[in-house]
Parts: sequence; C-alpha cells; structure tokens
Amino acid sequence: MNDPPKIRVAKIAVYNTAYHFDKIFDYIIPKELCDAAKKGCRVLVPFGSGNKNRQGMIMDVTDFCGEAQKLKSISSVLDEEPLLSDEMVKLALFISERYFCTIHDAIKAMLPTGIYYRLTLGYSVIPNAQERFDELSAVEQQVFMLVQKSKDGISEEKIFKTLGYDSSCKIPENLVKKGFLQTSYDANRFIGDKTVKMVRLTGTEENTEKLSKKQQEVYELLQSVGEVSVKEICYFTGLTVSVINSLVKKRIAEFFEEEVFRIPVSSEVAKNDDEIKLSEEQQKAFDDLFEKYKSGKSHVSLLYGVTGSGKTSVFMRLIDTAYRENKGIIVMVPEISLTPQMIGLFKSRFGSDIAVFHSGLSMGERLDEWKRVKNGIAKIAIGTRSAVFAPFSNLGLIIMDEEQEYTYKSEMTPRFHARDIAKLRAHYNNCLLVLSSATPSIESFYNANNGVYGLNRIQNRYGKAQLPTVAVADMNIEVEQGNVSGFSSLLLTLLEHNIESGRQSILLLNRRGHNTFVSCRKCKEVLSCPNCSISMTYHSANNRLVCHYCGYSVKYTNECPSCHAEGLRFSGFGTQRVETDLGELFPNAKILRLDADATMSKTSYEKKLSMFSKGEYNIMVGTQMVAKGLDFPNVTLVGVLSADQIMYSDDFRSFERAFSLLTQVVGRSGRGEHAGTAVIQSFTPENNIISLASRQDYDEFYDGEINLRRQMLYPPFADIAQIGFVGENDSKTFQAAMKFQENLCKTAKEEYCDIPLRILGATSASVKKISKKYRYKIILKFKNSRRFREMISNLLRSFGKEKEFSEIQTFIDINPVNIL
Repeated sequence: MNDPPKIRVAKIAVYNTAYHFDKIFDYIIPKELCDAAKKGCRVLVPFGSGNKNRQGMIMDVTDFCGEAQKLKSISSVLDEEPLLSDEMVKLALFISERYFCTIHDAIKAMLPTGIYYRLTLGYSVIPNAQERFDELSAVEQQVFMLVQKSKDGISEEKIFKTLGYDSSCKIPENLVKKGFLQTSYDANRFIGDKTVKMVRLTGTEENTEKLSKKQQEVYELLQSVGEVSVKEICYFTGLTVSVINSLVKKRIAEFFEEEVFRIPVSSEVAKNDDEIKLSEEQQKAFDDLFEKYKSGKSHVSLLYGVTGSGKTSVFMRLIDTAYRENKGIIVMVPEISLTPQMIGLFKSRFGSDIAVFHSGLSMGERLDEWKRVKNGIAKIAIGTRSAVFAPFSNLGLIIMDEEQEYTYKSEMTPRFHARDIAKLRAHYNNCLLVLSSATPSIESFYNANNGVYGLNRIQNRYGKAQLPTVAVADMNIEVEQGNVSGFSSLLLTLLEHNIESGRQSILLLNRRGHNTFVSCRKCKEVLSCPNCSISMTYHSANNRLVCHYCGYSVKYTNECPSCHAEGLRFSGFGTQRVETDLGELFPNAKILRLDADATMSKTSYEKKLSMFSKGEYNIMVGTQMVAKGLDFPNVTLVGVLSADQIMYSDDFRSFERAFSLLTQVVGRSGRGEHAGTAVIQSFTPENNIISLASRQDYDEFYDGEINLRRQMLYPPFADIAQIGFVGENDSKTFQAAMKFQENLCKTAKEEYCDIPLRILGATSASVKKISKKYRYKIILKFKNSRRFREMISNLLRSFGKEKEFSEIQTFIDINPVNIL
C-alpha cells in the first residue's frame, strides 16, 4: 500500500483569538501558494464555524502525511517577504509562554502598528442569481441591485452608508445564505508606504529630434542624472510638470514611484567623531566589556558607576567598535524624556545611521524606522523598551541605560520586561548585553555579585567634577518657625544666590497639577472622580479638576457638589503651584516647568530642554523626568521638595525607588567645573534612605535591602505574580477572584504539590475603581518554573471558559511594577 502524498502545512497563529482558545492551527498550503507561504509571513485563513477570514502569522511550515480532509486551506499570503525572522518567531512563542498572552499579542508588541492590515468585507453578485430576483423582499432587492451595479463588488460599509442602514443590519449576510451574493475580503494597510513620484528615460531614442527646447532640457538632465524626482526637475529647471508629461506621452520618459522614509524631525547637531578619552577606571571597565564583546559568546554585564562617572563614554566606545564591524546595535533608554539628548549624542557621531523607536513618533514614522532597521539601512536603534524588538539580522551589542527603571516593564498585555527580552536576544545572537546604572536594580546587583552577570565599577566622577554637597532640611522646624511655603529657608537662600550668580537650578516634585486635592470646608467631602475611587487634582493652567487615572475633568467652581455650600479648601501642592509660587518669590527669574502637562506636543520636551541648556531659564521645576539622564554643566543646585512623598508607599520596592530617584536627582548637580549642592526637604529627615542617597552609598543601601528581602521572601529570592480581575460589577468581580482562588488552591494541592507557592488571598486594589471598573487581586510568591507556568496557563484557560465570569477580565503580571 502506497503512503499518502505529502502535503505542505503551515502552522499558523491566528489573530484576535481569546487566550483560552489560543494555539497553533494547521492549514494546508495550496500548491499555487507554496513558494509565497514562508515562515514569518502573514496570511488570510478561514476561521471558526462561519469560516470568516482572519489574519494570521505562519510560525512554521512542515510536511503533513496523515489524513488532511479536516484541514482548511490558506486563502492568501499578505507579505512578499517574511516580517518575522526565525529569531522573532521564537521570541513571540517565548513571550506567549512566559507572560500568559496570546501569540498574536506577542507578535503585536514586536511589529509597528502601521504595518497591520485592515480587513474590508465586500460583496459581489453570484452569476445567474438575477434569475431568482422575484424571490427577494423589497429591501433585499434594494441591496441586491446596489451590489449588482458595482462590477468589482462593493464593501459592506458602503452598502450601509448608501442605504442608511446601521452595522447591525443582516440583509447582506442573509443574501449570502440564500445564494444571491458572495463575500470577499480586501486587506488594506493601516499606513501605506510613503513614495515620491520619479521620472527616468525609457531607453527609446526615437523622436528625440523633434523635442522642444524645454523638453530637450529635461531630456538632457535625465541623461546626466539617470532618475530624479519630478519635484527636483521642476526646481532645478524652473519648468512645469506639463513638460515632463509630454515626454512621458512620447514614451521617451516614464514615471515610477520610489519609497522614501518618514524620518523623525530632530534638531541639527554638529558632527563629532573625536576619539573618546577614558579615565583609568573607565578604561578598565571598557577593556573587560570589550573582551566579552569579542568573545563571540552571549554575556550580560552590569556597568555600575556613580552619577557623572562617564558610563555613557564607556559604552559609546563599545558602540564605536560594533559600528565599525557593521553589527546591529540596540540602545535603550527608560522613557521618552531621555531620548532627545541621547539622539543628539548619537546623531553627532553616526549621522543618519540611527533609527529611533518610541511612542512619541507618528505611526508612519514608527513604521519607516522599523523598515530602515529591517532593510539594513540603519545600524543603531535608539529608544524606549520597544527598541528591544528592533529587527536586526546581525545583532552584535545591546545597551540598556538606567536599567533599574520601572518603565522598562510593560503594564499592558503582554506584560514583559525589556531586560528579559534583551537577555534572550543576546543569548540567541551570542552577543553582549550591557546593563548600565548608578543605582542598579536589586535583582541585577544580586546577579552580578553572584557571578550570573559580569560586574564593572566606576567609583569616581569623570575629570575634576565632584559629587555635590547635600543638605537635609527638616520641614518640621520650618513649619514651627511659620514657614508653610513648601520651600525651606535654606533652599530659598541658595536659589537666590544661584540666580544672582548666573547658575541654574533644578527642583523635583513628583506630583503634577496645582493642588493635589480639594475638599469642602462645610461637609468635609473630598471632590472625587465619578469614574474612579480617587480624588481629583486641581490644575490652575486650565482651571479644571482632573482625574490623573481616567482623564475625566470638570471646570472648577467654588461650590461643593454634595452640599452646595460655597467655599472649597485646596490642599497639597504640585508642579503648577510650585511654578506660580516661585514666580512670586523671584519675579525676575525665568522658570521652566517640565511635566506631562507642559510637554504634550511632539517636540515640546526637546525644545524646552534645549532652551534650558542655552541658559534661557534660571530654574527648572518638574516631575521625575527632570531627575534622570540629563547633563547640564551650569546646574549647581538641585532641590527635592518632598522626599516623603517619594519614600512612602505600600509597595515593597518603595525604598529602592526612593533611593534611586533621590540619588539620580542629586547627581544632576555639579556635573561641570563648578561645585554642586543639593537640598532634600523632608518631615522625616532621620530616614536612612535620605542619608544613603545623600552619600550615594549604594553598597550600604543594597546590604540592608537584600537582607530584608531575604527575610520577607521578595525578589530576587522569589518571584511575585499578581493575578488581576477587572469588571463593571463590583460583586461579580469579587466573586470571580474568589472562584479563581478556590481553583488555584485545589489545583496546587492536588496536581502541583511539588511547586513552592504562597498565596495572599483576594483583596481589592488600593484604588478599587478606575474608569468605572472594579479591580481585585491575588498575590503569589513562587519560583518561576516551567511547571508553575503550566499550572497558571491551565487555570487561566479553564477559567476563561466559565460563562458566569465571561465579562470579567482576568490577567496575570509576573514581577509587576505596581501592585494593584
């Protein structure tokens, strides 16, 4: 008996499936699509009982020898060349398994939004259906006649719009079932390629003798330059497009489209390719990192140095080396606010060979930057956590600056950490990953001390620069002396001195708005958001009360919405209040506010920093975006207005974050030739975190913190998972959390008793309601093993099938940045 013929089968991740239904589906590759259907390409496939077309990604192509009657076939291939390399396909599967998301969610995180297709449902008439026209009702005949008029078919959207139906109308669908209409799908990209109209000679020399003087001029230009844009011809010759059109009509020339890239606009910078000079400490660190880079093996190394020690110069030397060897390079910074200075530094050194990745770009710009990397045009990708997915085919070096920052962790599905993705990519490409920080995460420093990572220390500032002198202002004493301004007398004195001497100052207050909350003097009620269980913040810039969680805002009035009494009380203060108060205290000073409200436009952050760098402002006040990564030699004073607000929260990482932020902001002072000073204001000046940050003594901070975490079983000694439940019904959401907890306890005891696990039972989130949805959580302490992930995945899949809780969103976040 002969073996059945081999059939080519594509293993496809179908887009937009629910997590409990997500898996790799097998589809037959038709013979006519065998050459086009490659691993990493997108396809259209019939899916579900209705066989509606869905997009999917080919994750693998294999031979199938069994009975294939039940398998469906691919409808069409959407890409000429694979979008995902073998590495990226494996990475998508890793993200799906590690972070409990669908494969499509993982792929979506890796690709620019603009590259996706929008599927448009269309209808056309089935041949000979006209013969049964009388069987249709009047409204059905109306739809049939409209479709019949369109020779190439008509979209569902156009049918509804023309006839005035809403999207719930089932008439076209019923006509398909009755055999009068047939459906088709058109795939259209969200963002098309940007092209420019070009012209070139066809190579036909006939009729050139009869050219007019103007036509001859264009003909000779094309002969000399080959191909050129229509716009350039008109510019250089002063002629109109009609002259070019006449050459095209005579078939002497032809038009064609050439793709151009949308390059993000940035300030022009002077070329700087000078050799980077290193100190003895820097050189020692570089030599060790260079040796690891040249080894051709996967390495992770921590570059740890005090603020201003020149860590950037060390990894810039490494980048120079990788760039000369034509390797792909990824440089990550923790948030958009850090990229303008970094881009300027790289642009001055590497020109147009850099590509930028962050959410501040338009969809078209993000798409084109991605394509420039994929096509080998750009060699260096710089950006926030999304840059970790830059599609280099020859990746040689990854730099993760300020590696401790929580913005490297995604808080949306998939909830990945860029450091984990970077380690996986370094392993796959046998390249070096450098984690750089003045205040490394506890987990990274633990790994470095235990030999999991390499470790390089730089303990002194570069050149003659010295660490700033730090003073701590006890705000209890200030209040006792009648000072309720929010500025200590010491800070005011130093600010005045700095203004008079032409030096600049930076003030940190990690709170936006004018006042943090508003309450009624009579009934004492705090004005809260109607959608969230949180107070609203007063913003003086637009005279509105704003919710910083859902964005709801209402115009401020002096009337209490509950008891309608006149007279509301403002409490607390934010960056807008500080800006106003400074203007009154120092009327001749120029003050710059830098927070999310003041930097809404695309280039506002870059422009404001440039103006501050040029000395156009005396004082810059802002949230944490002023605390990190900025280098202004003329800044000799830094003030932290409320250290207590930074230090105290209900998260086990609160002291780590406070130490990091205080150390970073203090480090902005005295980075040039002038000595720096920092003032930290607090109502608890005895807190050891303030003392350690003042001395920039990370080692002592780490020793205390690691002992605490060992005793409390926190990372790095255990992993933490947060299982979240979100729904519009408070009671139902809590019931879902309790039911999942019951399932978890039962499964862990009966099937996974070998897994070490601690469960902190279901409780409401600290902010229980956001955007009219209630939130509950279960906290787990565990070891992140394959067995644990198998258990949680099975629980999530089975729970997703329970109809009782179908309206409740359930998710899991491994080692979350913030506990709900």
